[in-house]
Amino acid sequence: MRIGQSQRFDQARPFVALGVALAVWLVAPVAIKTFARASFFEMTAPVTSVASYVSDLQRFWALRLHSKEALIEAGRDLARLDASYSLSVQQNSELQAEVERLERLLRMPPADHYRFEHARVAQRDFSVWWQRMVIRKGADYGIPKGAPVVYSGGVVGRVAEVHAYTSVVELISDPGLRIAAVVDGDTRPISYQGAENPVFGAARGVVEFVPLDVYASLSEPKRLATSGLGGVYPPGLTIGRITHVEPSADGLFRTGEVTLDIRLAELKEVTVLVPSNPG
Repeated sequence: MRIGQSQRFDQARPFVALGVALAVWLVAPVAIKTFARASFFEMTAPVTSVASYVSDLQRFWALRLHSKEALIEAGRDLARLDASYSLSVQQNSELQAEVERLERLLRMPPADHYRFEHARVAQRDFSVWWQRMVIRKGADYGIPKGAPVVYSGGVVGRVAEVHAYTSVVELISDPGLRIAAVVDGDTRPISYQGAENPVFGAARGVVEFVPLDVYASLSEPKRLATSGLGGVYPPGLTIGRITHVEPSADGLFRTGEVTLDIRLAELKEVTVLVPSNPG
């Protein structure tokens, strides 16, 4: 009888140890939990970064196998893009100088300025509960928590966690992210929030407090952009496109669905907007 009880205890020992560990973790102070989580992330961060560097190296050697004709054609395309971008930079400098002149004349406070910090994407973490990615820059490059993250198509998200050499970016498709937005051509602010997204489906979001005179459909979508309210995102950055609206429960506003850019799940490089004057 004692032998049977001993065997059953040996079989249940891993579960008992797991239960004790969970109980200790639940009663542990918040400071210890935060320290343990940060330490675990810092220990695993090199593995994520190394995997990202190996992927870049594989891509480099894959490009080395391209023919000379393909490289010459790509060089011509890059030369055309460089010429158009050089012209855009000149025009932007002239417009910026005109804005500064008008600000001085009208005695307006200067607009927020940002430093562009480009970073490679090291890891993507998409699930039903959150939509995140890890980038290969952190406190070593002065990236602050809460900084906006953008790309050529508009808003990517914001920095949720900052570690020594990496940062965690919360995507605009994450249910926990809210942004004050406006419909293209309208100045009335509305609320955007990420939605619960399927793992292998297209990313989407939802909008609330949409005015009753705003209509959108799949055939006639409305561009959704940042409003500049809240002091996080500069105004005018593309969030997505409103593809459906319907009356809300109270009948005072409309709610709708926002289709996000499919490139969000394939980004390899993003830009963090680091405020020049955080205060």
